[in-house]
Amino acid sequence: MSDGYDPTFEMPEAPEAPARRGFGSEIDMQKLIRNGTSFALFAVSILLVVWAFGILEKGLLVVYDPELAQRHGQFKQLSGFDNVSTSGSGVDVCIVDTGIDLQHPDLAHLELAGWMDFVNDRPEPYDDQGHGTAMAGILVAKNLLRGIAPNVDLHIAKAIEKTGSGTDTDIAAAVDWCVDSGVDIISLSLGGGQGIDLIFIETDELEAAVNRAIDQGIFVVAAAGNDGGSDDDGDVASPGSENDVICVGAIDTDGSIWSNSSVGRNGFQLWPLKPARVDPDKKPELVAPGEKLAILNAQIDGTNSLYAWGSGTSGATVWVSGAIAHLLEHRPDLAHNGSSGGTRDTVNNVKEWIQNSVIPQDGQAEHDDYYGYGRLSVDALIATAG
Repeated sequence: MSDGYDPTFEMPEAPEAPARRGFGSEIDMQKLIRNGTSFALFAVSILLVVWAFGILEKGLLVVYDPELAQRHGQFKQLSGFDNVSTSGSGVDVCIVDTGIDLQHPDLAHLELAGWMDFVNDRPEPYDDQGHGTAMAGILVAKNLLRGIAPNVDLHIAKAIEKTGSGTDTDIAAAVDWCVDSGVDIISLSLGGGQGIDLIFIETDELEAAVNRAIDQGIFVVAAAGNDGGSDDDGDVASPGSENDVICVGAIDTDGSIWSNSSVGRNGFQLWPLKPARVDPDKKPELVAPGEKLAILNAQIDGTNSLYAWGSGTSGATVWVSGAIAHLLEHRPDLAHNGSSGGTRDTVNNVKEWIQNSVIPQDGQAEHDDYYGYGRLSVDALIATAG
């Protein structure tokens, strides 16, 4: 591989999947991994376990590459961040992931608003896998990489293990902790299999947790998944599949869909029984920058690489979380503790604004199962909100 990228990077092996509880079949891990399909925490879950894969496309860099700097600027321009004066100030964002490496020079300025470790119960922030640091950097880095919402108050919940996997129980507990910490936005660059709703009873702990958050007017943003193309399982990952979660697919700098971005299944399905999705809840709701993103590389295992590039809907999720942070700085009344916030209705209103502010593909007149309603435009979102 040219341009200084390290061609020796290998995706960690995914752990062997246990049998599905109550379904009686094993997961075809080779289909899911296929050439490493994921920026990160993309996976299959079986009611209790969320499997997370290693980074799919990634190149390690000792110095910040000019090409990546150019791409980062193109993505900011494409998504309207160059046209806003806000920076996420006063907005609390919680990232549930593998942790954060505060020793990275682009994060040295950062004072976390909150930290909790649901894996090893360590009191001080750390990242033993790297994905969480990459996601946090997209949002708040301040050095060579400039985050898209650098002045948010950042909370980090570590719920994904060093192996890149985590349980529904731990991730659900992390989401509940974010809620109890008083955050406005929960960013989930992870996913797994959908639970089965029995009448009005939810069987998936994580899906129940995100719905509790949304009931309080907290915005939950989650990745669509990275299994697009011929091996797509037919729908976005959970919890992005939940109606009022904002589900995000990935695009390149020219606005074209990333080839591995997962498709949404929006029609009626008989098993598991799910009604047809309706606007503004069709999946994914929108697409955002996700192909060959500039990211921070956590300083673990003796690496001397400070920066990297990676592709996937994980990164796209953070771009949308950052956009909502800009919106809430502009309209603080929409926050969960604001005069117009605190309810699911507020979340639904913002989702309608997203639907009306995104930029569709040429010739697109309605929702597209890959492209959503269109691509992120933060300046148009703020203008639509008034």
